[in-house]
Amino acid sequence: MHPLTVDGNPRLSLWRQVREFAVPPSMISSATARRTVGDWAGACAAARVDVDLDLRVVARTHGRELAARIRDDLRHLAPDLLRWHMPRIAPDGLLRPGLTIPLARYHPPGQADGNPVHLVVRTPPAWADAGQRISLALWDGSRSGPGSRSGPGSHPHPRPHRRFRLDLHRHLWDARRTDELRVRSGADRPSPGADPAPSAGEQAAPLADGHPAADVLRGRGCAVDRWAAEAGILLEVEGRTGGAVAVRLGARYQLVLDLSVDGNTGGIPGLRITSMSTGSRTSALPVLPDAATWVPPDLALLSAGLIDVDGLHPLVASALVPGHPPADAPRMPDGTANQRLVECRGARHRIGPVNGVLVALDHDPAEIRREELLAALTGTPLPCLKAIDDAHRHPERLADVRARLDHGDTAGALAAVEDLLGPDALLRSGALRDELETAALRRIAHGLFRAGLTGHGPVPHRSRTGRPRDHRTRPRHATFR
Repeated sequence: MHPLTVDGNPRLSLWRQVREFAVPPSMISSATARRTVGDWAGACAAARVDVDLDLRVVARTHGRELAARIRDDLRHLAPDLLRWHMPRIAPDGLLRPGLTIPLARYHPPGQADGNPVHLVVRTPPAWADAGQRISLALWDGSRSGPGSRSGPGSHPHPRPHRRFRLDLHRHLWDARRTDELRVRSGADRPSPGADPAPSAGEQAAPLADGHPAADVLRGRGCAVDRWAAEAGILLEVEGRTGGAVAVRLGARYQLVLDLSVDGNTGGIPGLRITSMSTGSRTSALPVLPDAATWVPPDLALLSAGLIDVDGLHPLVASALVPGHPPADAPRMPDGTANQRLVECRGARHRIGPVNGVLVALDHDPAEIRREELLAALTGTPLPCLKAIDDAHRHPERLADVRARLDHGDTAGALAAVEDLLGPDALLRSGALRDELETAALRRIAHGLFRAGLTGHGPVPHRSRTGRPRDHRTRPRHATFR
């Protein structure tokens, strides 16, 4: 399960950073402008989404009617909103690699019993995740899918994932249905009082058969009050009227829930916990989608006061907070985005650009000249001056620059450096230039992966133990989402 620390749930800290850097406002505005004029391919390009499908091939293979349905969904796809809701992993909040996530399922006309065609979004394996790009494709049970433009068999997991699926949560990517987020997230009713999760050494309040109580699950971020309704949606899609549903709570933990009309075990309405397992297999049971298992991070961040409404995606903000300005409302700058705070001799001072030069804003010029002379004579430099020197020598150490690079926003990282150091600042040799060169090389690896020229991965580098280190499709310690 998601661990809790003394300061709170690290899941919220991670999602706060994701919301700040993973989907920048410039991407949202560009993708929205293209989507609203009907240019869905341009919107995908603005959101760094590669389109690996050809609707003309689909029309020839499955008929024009099915191709028209897919085209209609693509015209209402908000790729920036899709990226906003994609599953991510700790510690940096990067996209969970190596996934094929179904967005919609279509049955060809007259073939209700045949293999459906899935509209899917795919994330590359970890070794080819340069730029954090994702791709759209179609899958009909074959390795590549109808109308696929990617190399045959290039993705390590082409089959749609049972747990990470968005075909039952179209409000997370379809601009026509974003208003459903308020109900599906549980934001339309007051949140129940939940006790915090037990710390180490404390005993969780047990159910009749020793399982953790619902308030403990709530404290760990589980959307237990929505499980009954979401399990009903899942079972209906699976063609069942009732039965058990598996709920994955992490890499090793899962619950088996039995949907019952009168059930109310442990305070979870309409559900009865039949077992709690560690690492056991329940492959025969439908799996509750991950998007329905946890409280949406945006709602949790709002409730914890870690983000304001203006920090959300406009479509998410208008759904969770009715009356919020519409999606195309511009975000007003606060005028201090380029300023940094420095602890300087017991006070908090600001550094920021003035006429294209980074200066200490809370020190007068005479004091600055004295301190510079003292530093030249091997004295201890003023903390503000030291921060300015570090920013010039090691801009990669700036937290926002590093986060933007991690999430593939190279242009945003360079813009942040330029805004702080000035437009005439030179990028010195060092870690930042090395990181940019590495990013260029990783983009080559990503292109080879998409072209299907690398098989299932690069030649692995072996560690001292002889085990491959970079041949994985996902990180070893990925425990978040």
